[in-house]
Amino acid sequence: MSEFWIYFQIGLKHVLDIHAYDHVLFLIALTTPYLFKDWKRILLLVSVFTIGHTLALLLSVYGIIAIKVNTVEFLIPITILITAIFNLFTAGKTSKSDGLNLVFFVTLFFGIIHGLGFSNYFKTILGGSPSSKLLPLGEFALGIEAAQLVVVFVVLILSYIVQTVFRFSKRDWALVMSAFIIGVVVPMIIESPIWHR
Repeated sequence: MSEFWIYFQIGLKHVLDIHAYDHVLFLIALTTPYLFKDWKRILLLVSVFTIGHTLALLLSVYGIIAIKVNTVEFLIPITILITAIFNLFTAGKTSKSDGLNLVFFVTLFFGIIHGLGFSNYFKTILGGSPSSKLLPLGEFALGIEAAQLVVVFVVLILSYIVQTVFRFSKRDWALVMSAFIIGVVVPMIIESPIWHR
């Protein structure tokens, strides 16, 4: 049980690390267009992202996929930027399809990119035989999912307060938050080591 908590807490800290806020930024961008009534769709999106994240770790831990750190560190803010820009263009519009559409597949792909960003560190803390790596990976994934749901819940509460107390429209909230995220993420892209070859 203590080993479960070790990997679960690593998952929690990975998302909630104040110094590595890219994961939180992505979750804010992902959640911004939604309200509490959309909880099923948000839960599905967050879970799809976790699946992508875990799949990337799984492929990396077993040596199936390898990607340069600088490339991943560049792609992660790009995923956040794309999500925020998508929100700008769809702000205030209702989704025509609640099924598995392009947004879910893109979220899965973005989860893979974010997972690759953590794969090198995760491999260093994960020892043992290939079969013994699956359980810690699952425990870590549960920690990731729990932390992501905390972030999503906080964003939804803020959204509710801003839209009810301060009378922001859903569209204005999405526009302001997306513009804020773009403002934070563009310098991350500009300062990426990938440009300094």
